[in-house]
Amino acid sequence: MAEYDLIIIGGGPGGYVCAIRAAQLGLKTACVEGRGALGGTCLNVGCIPSKALLHSSEMLHEAEGNFAKMGIVAKSVSADLDQMHKHKASVVEANTKGIEFLFKKNKVDYIKGWGKITGPGEVKVGEDTHKAKNIVIATGSEPATLPFLEIDEKRIVSSTGALELPKVPKKLVVIGGGVIGLELGSVWRRLGSEVTVIEYLDEITPGADAEVAKTFRRTLTKQGIKFELGAAVTGIETLKTKLKIAYKRRKDDSEHQIDADIVLVATGRRPVTRGLGLEALGVATERGFILTDAHWRTNVEGVYAIGDVTEGPMLAHKAEDEGMAAAEQIAKGAGHVNYAVIPGVIYTAPEVASVGLTEEALKSAGRAYKVGKFPFTANGRAKANLVTDGFVKLLADERTGQLLGAHIIGPGAGDLIHEICVGMEYGATAEGIARTCHAHPTYSEAVREAALALCDGAIHF
Repeated sequence: MAEYDLIIIGGGPGGYVCAIRAAQLGLKTACVEGRGALGGTCLNVGCIPSKALLHSSEMLHEAEGNFAKMGIVAKSVSADLDQMHKHKASVVEANTKGIEFLFKKNKVDYIKGWGKITGPGEVKVGEDTHKAKNIVIATGSEPATLPFLEIDEKRIVSSTGALELPKVPKKLVVIGGGVIGLELGSVWRRLGSEVTVIEYLDEITPGADAEVAKTFRRTLTKQGIKFELGAAVTGIETLKTKLKIAYKRRKDDSEHQIDADIVLVATGRRPVTRGLGLEALGVATERGFILTDAHWRTNVEGVYAIGDVTEGPMLAHKAEDEGMAAAEQIAKGAGHVNYAVIPGVIYTAPEVASVGLTEEALKSAGRAYKVGKFPFTANGRAKANLVTDGFVKLLADERTGQLLGAHIIGPGAGDLIHEICVGMEYGATAEGIARTCHAHPTYSEAVREAALALCDGAIHF
């Protein structure tokens, strides 16, 4: 029976980061993972492979659309889907092996198999039982579905199946207008599918800044994606050559049908906790999520939980931050995550990124705020690169100028947002961003100009 200071169950972004940080802090650490490869959903069937396909399809779209305008003659550009899948697989393999190397480097024991907590300080994997002073549950999440739909990963697919389609579907219906559905829908649209997104709510990207969401939908519509908003899917009929999706528009209860070759069910995710032995151990849960205090501790002594199995946004970087903080809490008695400064990114083209509060949240709270905006149509670098869709929008306290939120739709939004994240982490004001020199010509100048708009006025608009 091996004995550890800490065993982490789950080798995804939260789990493997927790393991590495714990080992760096001097704890004898093991990480249990049953998938057969480290990195969890994110690295194996989520964030990383989807970004590989997003980038490949975006390059194809760029070649088809903008090369001629830039003076690049490419007479024969086409997609080789098999090669795209090979590239995606090679990226995943390189990253999973990279984590294994980091485990060896930091002397983390990698235990392959499915872990179960069989008693206080005991984790059973296969026939072996391992002792630990502390246990961190980091088992992540899985795709959720509608109660009347059965995902077969062939014709009715989750995000996992949508990453492995052997050919481009002629017609793809996406159920759900959130991040996953829009990212994967945009991949297959660029590769030639007719894509229709059916969303239950009246706008896509629930919870996003309303102005950004509306602009985003208009941009995706220009790219050829169709939207049925305020519509509830009521059933799918599986025929020999096609699928018939029935849905009802909420505003008038009218019933409609649409045909598809493939249906992508992107209706959210749910925590994975089955088989862990939580009930027998007495770990408190609510709606499937493990309940923790502000230090990621469950109600059972020595048992912690992080990432998608706990409440909050299901984001890999949120899980990573919690993984580091939980390791520090266990090793040093103190760990910290600032949940007010966790960015969210949608990796379409253009990208969408946000951090902090939305206008809607500020209005609801009755807070006095001001808005600074700057469009990419007025950014020199964006003009040169033919990527002028979108804008930067900053929100600041009306009296103090302290930054309260940022919402960006445009080129490189997922990278640009971090300037504001760092600023908000240290209590920056709009004036602080505006007075910071930004290199020219860069997309980041749009962030500075939005900050200037919050002060005495933007220069270039």
